[in-house]
Amino acid sequence: MLLLALLVLAQHRAIVYTTAESTSFRLTPTDTLTFKPSEPTSEGKVYVFVDPRKTFQPLIGIGGALTDAAAETFAKLPAAAQEEVMTAYYSADRGIGYTLGRTNINSCDFSSDMYTYVTEGDSALTSFSVAHDLRYKIPLIKRAMTTSGNRLKLFASPWSPPAFMKDNNDMLHGGHLRPEYAHSWARYYTKFVEHYRKAGVPIWGITIQNEPMATQTWESCIYQAADERDFLKNHLGPAMTRAAMRDVNIMVWDHNRDLIIERALTIFGDTAAAKYAWGMGFHWYEDWSGGTQMYGNVALVGRLYPDKHLVFTEGTPANFDSTAYGRWSLGEAYGRSMINDFNSGAEGWTDWNILLDERGGPNHVGNFCMAPIHADTRTGKLLYTNSFYYIGHFSKFIRPGARRIVAAPSRSMYLTTAFVNPDGKVVVVVMNPTSQPGQYNIVLGSTSIPINSRPHSIQTVVF
Repeated sequence: MLLLALLVLAQHRAIVYTTAESTSFRLTPTDTLTFKPSEPTSEGKVYVFVDPRKTFQPLIGIGGALTDAAAETFAKLPAAAQEEVMTAYYSADRGIGYTLGRTNINSCDFSSDMYTYVTEGDSALTSFSVAHDLRYKIPLIKRAMTTSGNRLKLFASPWSPPAFMKDNNDMLHGGHLRPEYAHSWARYYTKFVEHYRKAGVPIWGITIQNEPMATQTWESCIYQAADERDFLKNHLGPAMTRAAMRDVNIMVWDHNRDLIIERALTIFGDTAAAKYAWGMGFHWYEDWSGGTQMYGNVALVGRLYPDKHLVFTEGTPANFDSTAYGRWSLGEAYGRSMINDFNSGAEGWTDWNILLDERGGPNHVGNFCMAPIHADTRTGKLLYTNSFYYIGHFSKFIRPGARRIVAAPSRSMYLTTAFVNPDGKVVVVVMNPTSQPGQYNIVLGSTSIPINSRPHSIQTVVF
């Protein structure tokens, strides 16, 4: 039956969508091809071998962060531009079909001010209120939910507890959670979930702490591996259980791939902590100073703990530069990471801010950066970087519930991953990050199709 299904599949036409530098191609259908019997393989040709019978992890979703900065920028836009942003990101038909999102608990650097949900010193949390978020952020999230057809899964991350709960009495500059406030801080998460639910925003998951090993000039808080383990085991996990919130998926780490192994061994290796941990989030900034991205560490976590889930929770390619909107490396950073992360076992992939203004903000500490879409809030004009299209080569075509399948190139110049969707359609993504054009052959069983690859391009092949 499997062989018959492959033969039937091979008779189908394949549509090729292309985004390429120095062309007008942006998620553009550039070819329609039909699989034909393959010639014997040759060392002189390049192949991408695909086998839908060999499946790996499912896809939860792909998306971006709905921060205060994104929400405040969105609110400054005229109605037509707002509708364009929503359609571009969250419509599966007319946009790139985002289905995963992240937001911040308390303020983060991409907020225009510093805030918490309680008054100073209120460890009993009697003053807890998300009124701050009702002005901009929650309306943006609810609009994204609606545009997505209510397919959006949202997870939330704190950058810092309130200052009075920390040993440095400051939401900024690192510091640590004071032990005497661990119980109160754990309840803070449950309050957040409860209040967001009341506001009409279900929370699918939480991470314990954004970047727990980084002392930042913005909101931050340090947890060594044992600290995070013990907070989860003794406080957060029990608090979520008592609040009947075991359906909210708790992700640990939420930082770079470099130290992910230590965190996994410490938390997942402790059965009392691991029972509360659904999975692990990770970022890409370990190569920020020119090093190599450590995809192998993610794959190793997957092999060590196959019952846990891996989600890429944040990445942004550059500090803000008003001359960088057309820089092709922005999109290629996404393509390279997404292909390698999915091939390493990631089930979800989340970009940083979906939208920023003409300065790369707002940001209350001046940590401006790039986003796939920027808005000039003075004119209402939207500026799309090629990052938007590179992400779209995955999110538009690989839908929640898809399973990764075998896809292997015969030459290292091409990067590839592939999924089979719940409706049976196969999606193969092939990226050429080099300055050389070429041709590759997608091989399916005893059939194949030849596809021309432009320099610095990404292609999605659907059949």
